[in-house]
Amino acid sequence: MATGSPGRPAASPFAAAAPPAASPFVASSPVANRPDGLGVRSPPISGPTSTPFSSAGPVAGSPTPPPLRPAPPVGFVVPSTHAPPAPPQSQVPPISNQFQRFSSPQFSMPSQAPLTRPPPAGLPNMAQPPVQPIMGPPIQRPGVPGPRPPVTFNPPTQTPPYQMAPPSQPFAQAPTAQPPSYHAGPPSYVQPPQPGYVQPPPHQGMTAMRGREHMQQPFSGPPTGSMQDLVEDFSSLSLGTVPGSLDTGLDIKALPRPLEGDVEPRAFTETYPLNCSPKYLRFTTSGIPNSQSLASRWHLPLGAVVCPLAEASGKEEVPIVNFGSAGIIRCRRCRLYINPYVTFTDGGRKWRCNLCALLNDVSGEYFAHLDDTGRRVDTDQRPELSRGSVEFVAPTEYMVRPPMPPLYFFLIDVSISAVRSGMLEVVAQTIKSCLDELPGFPRTQIGFITFDSTIHFYNMKSTLTQPQMMVVSDVDDVFIPLPDDLLVNLSESRNVVESFLDSLPSMFQDTTNVESAFGPALQATFLVMRQLGGKLLIFQNSLPSIGVGRLRLRGEDPRVYGTDKEHSLRVAEDPFYKQMAADFTKYQIGVNVYAFSDKYTDVASLGTLSKYTGGQVYYYSGFKSANQKDKLWHELARDLTRETAWEAVMRIRCGKGVRFSTYHGNFMLRSTDLLALPAVDCDKAFAMQLCLEETLLTTHTVYFQVALLYTASCGERRIRVHTAAAPVVADLGEMYRQADTGAVVSVLGRLAIEKTLSSKLDDARTYLLKTTVKALKEYRNLHAVQHRLAGRMIYPESLKYLPLYVLALCKSTALSGGYADVQLDERCAVGSILMTLPVKSLLKLLYPSLIRVDEFLLKASSPAVDFKNAEKNMAHLPLTAESLDPRGLYIFDDGFRFVVWIGRMLSPEVARSLNVDYSSDLSQVNLYESEHGMSRKLTGILNKLRESNPAFFQNCHLVRQGEQPREGLYLLANLVEDQTGGTSGYADWIMQIHRQVQQNA
Repeated sequence: MATGSPGRPAASPFAAAAPPAASPFVASSPVANRPDGLGVRSPPISGPTSTPFSSAGPVAGSPTPPPLRPAPPVGFVVPSTHAPPAPPQSQVPPISNQFQRFSSPQFSMPSQAPLTRPPPAGLPNMAQPPVQPIMGPPIQRPGVPGPRPPVTFNPPTQTPPYQMAPPSQPFAQAPTAQPPSYHAGPPSYVQPPQPGYVQPPPHQGMTAMRGREHMQQPFSGPPTGSMQDLVEDFSSLSLGTVPGSLDTGLDIKALPRPLEGDVEPRAFTETYPLNCSPKYLRFTTSGIPNSQSLASRWHLPLGAVVCPLAEASGKEEVPIVNFGSAGIIRCRRCRLYINPYVTFTDGGRKWRCNLCALLNDVSGEYFAHLDDTGRRVDTDQRPELSRGSVEFVAPTEYMVRPPMPPLYFFLIDVSISAVRSGMLEVVAQTIKSCLDELPGFPRTQIGFITFDSTIHFYNMKSTLTQPQMMVVSDVDDVFIPLPDDLLVNLSESRNVVESFLDSLPSMFQDTTNVESAFGPALQATFLVMRQLGGKLLIFQNSLPSIGVGRLRLRGEDPRVYGTDKEHSLRVAEDPFYKQMAADFTKYQIGVNVYAFSDKYTDVASLGTLSKYTGGQVYYYSGFKSANQKDKLWHELARDLTRETAWEAVMRIRCGKGVRFSTYHGNFMLRSTDLLALPAVDCDKAFAMQLCLEETLLTTHTVYFQVALLYTASCGERRIRVHTAAAPVVADLGEMYRQADTGAVVSVLGRLAIEKTLSSKLDDARTYLLKTTVKALKEYRNLHAVQHRLAGRMIYPESLKYLPLYVLALCKSTALSGGYADVQLDERCAVGSILMTLPVKSLLKLLYPSLIRVDEFLLKASSPAVDFKNAEKNMAHLPLTAESLDPRGLYIFDDGFRFVVWIGRMLSPEVARSLNVDYSSDLSQVNLYESEHGMSRKLTGILNKLRESNPAFFQNCHLVRQGEQPREGLYLLANLVEDQTGGTSGYADWIMQIHRQVQQNA
């Protein structure tokens, strides 16, 4: 069964209590007095804080006349400077910046849609004569050998000093048999300056850095070349040149597409080889602006995405360093941890902090001599001096109490809906199967509470042969029976725990209770867990209906949608949940919510518990064990067995003149820059925005350091440190050249989700569109030569996928449509997931993989074929219906589910081997039940694809071509490049963006 709702056009990835008494373990001294500023405990929490939402400043710069233009090279076609006459003013429709809703079956494919039709829902009205869009040339990355000297025009036989490599995607080129040459020829053609031309600032290059001795080397900007050189600095996309024409002139096949998925920025580590891996830290642009005026012209978010515990393997494993009794080496003033970018002086007796420039003494135990280049002779043997990521074992002064044992507590709904859906049985079986793999043996603690209209406690003391159930029926005055026996050591009480899990489904199999005392049960759980902290896993199957925290059906009123009160449906209705989240965080309890049922359960309120405790929401719409058992099993097992950082706090330190101003994700902000994360893991990422506090005129490099202080499952207190350097630039073009699309989209997505919590969905989509338009307009002002490029869309090579990803964000379940399109619970659950996903997983969800597999299956003659490189051997296709061949078999993978699309003309041999025919109900077909060889091969491919995203399990849905509504629900509605469900297609979206870029450009 699908996890989405019928008729939904967008993609779906899944399917004030009084504060308790103070814990004796809470530190009385403030965090500021801790030796590292990262205390386990902190002053009382005032509650979650919201971060301001800011927009970019005005565009700077004024037009200046261009230099004389040389003759174009042979084979390069220069567009005519005489544009065709414009239509009468009465024929030009006015431009509206307001969103309008539009849906018409006659515009089913982008190629059939006239340019003058009304826009789809959620997109601005751009009904205006077509103008020609542009995007920019391949970007010269820092570290290219040598600066580019100025181009001279004599003698004619001059050899070009620089040649731009062709872009990876075939964008529109001049209509010649040979690609355009970038050789500078003699000035046989000169054209006068054109009005509106903006002289770009000189580009700032950067010298490649090969060792530590060069890490503070300043930039050397190459001189500005001729206009011919200017054309090399951006890529462009050709559009129609005749106003009023129905033919856009846009080659849809030439549109840039991220068919290879996320590509981590190489310049980040190539320029600074001592930086940590982009897996842990990615900047929206690695070029840090040197002034506030320059930063105001960067209309995209200026910030970073941090995934401190990202999984690594082989040489990428983070080394562990133990300084023993000597203690961790840190700067006395700014508390920076020692890292590869510090410099040693005075023969190795002192080291200079790369953040605040303070000279610190080197202790006798850590002393080493320097070589001729000023490097310590033991640098290569010390990970903290040669690796960008390292983990320190923290001494006792970093603790306010002994390290807590790993604690897993389960709060399980046992009402009639939970039992009949099979959820209770699957959860019990999965927990039992994972007992041997829970981290922290033999210190691991475990406990259980179940609830319906009453609360059930379980005594699992090791001296018992069977667990004892204690029922509390007074939900208005919750108390804890036997408080010392509700949490037990798993290794000591293993037999009792297994006996309880075996009998749990049968205990409530005959229940008829439909009520849910979730709020009182949550209070009881807090009273049990607050002594130690840990991870709380909630399994909720119905709307809380009894006691404190009860909720009402508020998601069924369509009158609220489209009004100023629409956002109230996407935030917690009762402040009880936010207060409970604050209490959980204070006592180091992280919360993961597993929400089931196809009825309204108010995920917006329940998700608040995860939002402020560093947890996440898992949503299973209309859960039935028959078709969603595997998904729940794998995702719960992953949650229980992955390595977890307990009672953690995180801080990011920056160089002088910059700071992180806002933070976005699931956490509690304890102070201005300290993130409380009671239980964080490798599948959580956090975004933040950067601001300048002063002008960086004399600074050439800015350093950043992420520090995560946590308790490992083994019982050690550790500090994971990631260090990175970024260049300071004085050129906006350099900021664009060093941009990272993945990080930009990740921050933009979080900002848009947060905007839906205070305004309408339309406002969030408008924000995304306007931000993209401002960024491309500013870039166009840098590079557009009006007499040659008025009909082309200019874009930087580093951001060529940005318009497509923004379109995908607007079409996502969290932001698309209105009341009738997506269930409110599903929208809130997807929005919660988007706030936590690492960059790679987010981009996979926004632009899924579409691969054809029938040809590969026929070639693989052996049932035991190796599928290790299967995905690489099969081409990824554009997400459009034109990519689907009726003779083929395709896999659609967004990281959360698979859709296997079967063409109506599929080879009979393949169809028989897969055990599918046109008379069978494919919703009931399970590939695992087939013994045919080709079915096993297909299953092998799916399993290999699942390994690339272990955090979530992709259920497989078989869909036959023409089978409605399944084909539209599972696949066609998720082809983001097509115009479906009243939303724009990719080509139309590009045209709309360009028209807005052209306004007042």
